[in-house]
Amino acid sequence: MADELGTVSIGFLGMGIMGSPMAQNLIKAGCDVTVWNRTKSKCDPLVGLGAKYKSSPEEVTATCDLTFAMLADPESAIDVACGKNGAIFGISSGKGYVDVSTVDVASSILISKQIKDTGALFLEAPVSGSKKPAEDGQLIFLTAGDKPLYEKAAPFLDIMGKSKFYLGEVGNGAAMKLVVNMIMGSMMASFAEGILLSQKVGLDPNVLVEVVSQGAINAPMYSLKGPSMIKSVYPTAFPLKHQQKDMRLALGLAESVSQSTPIAAAANELYKVAKSYGLSDEDFSAVIEALKAAKSREA
Repeated sequence: MADELGTVSIGFLGMGIMGSPMAQNLIKAGCDVTVWNRTKSKCDPLVGLGAKYKSSPEEVTATCDLTFAMLADPESAIDVACGKNGAIFGISSGKGYVDVSTVDVASSILISKQIKDTGALFLEAPVSGSKKPAEDGQLIFLTAGDKPLYEKAAPFLDIMGKSKFYLGEVGNGAAMKLVVNMIMGSMMASFAEGILLSQKVGLDPNVLVEVVSQGAINAPMYSLKGPSMIKSVYPTAFPLKHQQKDMRLALGLAESVSQSTPIAAAANELYKVAKSYGLSDEDFSAVIEALKAAKSREA
């Protein structure tokens, strides 16, 4: 299997919290991987594992059959694909570009058009999952775009993830990811309220986490994040600034189709408060600190 995978040269753009472990899993599976990142030092551990390095996205796509991109936000995703020395200047007919970043629908469509104008194929494939699932190869890929590229990329998606969905035309993958993250952000905000309320009325919040984890509303997120939230520790698996960005994009998506999302809108305001308290780079579970701040101001 490793020999078979090694016949397709893989590029990977973006060595952040998610991109680095995803690329590592490809390397460990025997894939021929070439990496790039704005900060070159973040590529060094991957090169140490056997990856090649190129100094621009253009050079990566010029030398690789299939290139994955995992960037922090729509602006970065567009710049890496279409900006100076971007992926579009190296990619060509017969090659493929798989954008696994979380972006809005319009940005994904823009990148798709630029890539496809070169004759190459495009697939959007944002992921559901954060740092630990990325490390464990347990991500969920929400793909849309060129079906032949989906089929070609499938073995590599299977290395990095536990499941994949093909959702049709470009934009559908981006929309699905924003809906999922909108729900997640609202759930976390409500969970934070529950933890603080339980403490204020004299209950043990650790018991609350246990009760929740055994009932119908259980989600792995609660038992994973709850204990550290109670200790006011927020090891970053999914940065709060990215959660707020996804809430903002999801609200924009909702507005574009005149869908009311009052709960998500309220949760978004809480993430904005948390950002104003300097918590952008903490895990998104640090949103609980915005409620503590509100509580202390009221007191």
